[in-house]
Amino acid sequence: MHIRKYDHGYSRRHFLEQMGKGILTTGVLMPAWKAFAESGDINKAYPEELTSIEVYTKGKIKVGDYITADNVEYVKDALDPIRYEQVKNMGRRLKVGPTTTDLYKMSPWEYIEATLRNQGKAAFDDRGNVVVKDTGEPWIGGNPFPDPKDGVELFSGLTLSWGRHDASLYAIKEYDLDSDGEVLYQYEIVWAELSTVARVKTDPKPYWDKHKDKLRFQSIVFTAPNDIAGTSFLNTWSYDQHKIPELVGYLPEFKRIRQFPASQRFEPLIPGATLYLSDAWAAGDPMYTWGNYKIVGRGPMITGFSDGWNPEHPNWEHETHGGPKGKTFWNTTVEMIPEAIAVDAEPTSFPRAPIGKKRVWFDARTGLPINMNSYDRKGNVYRSFDGAYSLYDKNGQQFMDGEHPYWSWSHVHAFDLQTGRMSRLEQVREINAGYKTQVNNEDMYNKYLTETALRRLGN
Repeated sequence: MHIRKYDHGYSRRHFLEQMGKGILTTGVLMPAWKAFAESGDINKAYPEELTSIEVYTKGKIKVGDYITADNVEYVKDALDPIRYEQVKNMGRRLKVGPTTTDLYKMSPWEYIEATLRNQGKAAFDDRGNVVVKDTGEPWIGGNPFPDPKDGVELFSGLTLSWGRHDASLYAIKEYDLDSDGEVLYQYEIVWAELSTVARVKTDPKPYWDKHKDKLRFQSIVFTAPNDIAGTSFLNTWSYDQHKIPELVGYLPEFKRIRQFPASQRFEPLIPGATLYLSDAWAAGDPMYTWGNYKIVGRGPMITGFSDGWNPEHPNWEHETHGGPKGKTFWNTTVEMIPEAIAVDAEPTSFPRAPIGKKRVWFDARTGLPINMNSYDRKGNVYRSFDGAYSLYDKNGQQFMDGEHPYWSWSHVHAFDLQTGRMSRLEQVREINAGYKTQVNNEDMYNKYLTETALRRLGN
């Protein structure tokens, strides 16, 4: 007889006990980040029931299977409510892959090295902004709280660096579907983001001195279809997480830059979309424009974490399935995340926001957001933001970020449960007019992240 040291319910009891005591220490068998620092691997931190879907489901689902309406009940507790509904009643299916255990496949290489190098150096100043403990200067790079103690520390790491690169330009295709599963709108988008502090790879490090009071510049440029091409928006973030970003836009029909209301963060920027600025990276607003952060759950979760890149298509494009016309969902490979931490937050600075709260699930090992559900003012779940990440190194093919393979998001679903509308986005190699995905290119600022750039791109 094989006697298990840790029975099937050991992890659940561990998480419940810690939640009851108000304790947050990541890992079960040992602190997760300590295991990473020692070996770069998670296996010492979690028992097999949290790293193997076959063990978790007692053999009902294994790697290579699909999660469908026929077997989703076995993993209901490891899915958010909206993805469960999609699988159960909308024909969504999720292909199961193995759990990623190598830390260096979970984030950009330089970001991980900065996290290891700077561990223990972060603190909050008297306004709650993250600073270097000994100097009071802005953060210097990597995750400031790799072993978080509360929801604020989790959101701090996420808000400080969305994509975990110093500069990113994503070439994006977006498809907006109605409740009948028809694609009503299709857009091509350039999304650029550049960090001015906490820089880990490109010079100057760790700060861009002339913009040291800022956190990031971020722009969106629509390049297709023709009737919207040239429409663009620029967000300029202060380092102070109490200040709402300055939002300006260029509208080709008026041929001028327009200032948008600072609170306009809960409306689609374009017709048909279900995605808000507030949704970006599950932390699209400064941290203290939201409040009442509260950890509400811990446990395993199933999500698209490391196998989202599709190099088999020359432009990295994904196939779809499910919904009324077979076009509602991206084909997605998911895996067991041993420990997800669910954090609730409320939009305290936006009295007219349609959202009563958001619930974000973080991967406890990395601090990455792996899913978000939004709840309306009545407390009903109604919107989701779920995506897939990947190291762009697969089947003998690589897309490089300097000396190392590129790591990033690969595709996103933004779904409105109450209306049945879906926005699907995918990061592709190239969109029309020759705009290509690129990373850590400092020319990005002059080309995409100034008002002059918006005018030039609009024309």
